[in-house]
Amino acid sequence: MSKIHKDTLMEYIHELKTNSEEKKRKFLETVELQIALKNYDPARDKRFSGTVKLRHVPKKNYKICIIGDEKHLDEAKSLGLDTKSVEDLKKLNKNKKLVKKLAKGYDAFIASDGLIKQIPRILGPGLNKAGKFPTSLSHQESMKDKAETVQRTIKFQMKKVLCLSVAVGNVSMAEDELLANIMLAVNFLVSLLKKNWQNVRSLNIKSTMGKPFRIY
Repeated sequence: MSKIHKDTLMEYIHELKTNSEEKKRKFLETVELQIALKNYDPARDKRFSGTVKLRHVPKKNYKICIIGDEKHLDEAKSLGLDTKSVEDLKKLNKNKKLVKKLAKGYDAFIASDGLIKQIPRILGPGLNKAGKFPTSLSHQESMKDKAETVQRTIKFQMKKVLCLSVAVGNVSMAEDELLANIMLAVNFLVSLLKKNWQNVRSLNIKSTMGKPFRIY
């Protein structure tokens, strides 16, 4: 059962978008959901992580890199996606700085299922540490669909602190699209928590440069 009132949330979304339009930035602002937890001990309680597919792609310029075999590389190029072959990865020589730079250059990676086990051996733990270990893709799956799923998926991961934040949209989205994404993200997050709503201290939404709106 969600404890967030849709009407109130819609008012905040409207105000958030209005504020953003009044103070136009040179870049497209992201809309973040900021979560503060309570009754939770990150050292003792089991850390949670989970992914959920939103209704609408939250980021406009979402960059995906395909690490593929020959067939997947050709398919990726025809879709206009960036690619890396195993040879390209080997050239990085497990250099931590170069692997970090690769991880930073993309929002997500998709890899041919036949290559996925080789990636830690070729690159070391860099992509994993950045939270960007590739999603597996088989030849039976549609690369286009998989890429869209990855673009719409957000990850909640509990670390050592009681605050977390995820991108749920951007200010160019329609208000009802933002509403759908925020409701879906909140309800999924609450389902991951041991005591559900009793673990939530507060929820805020804010645009990159805007003020936060407390929605719970």
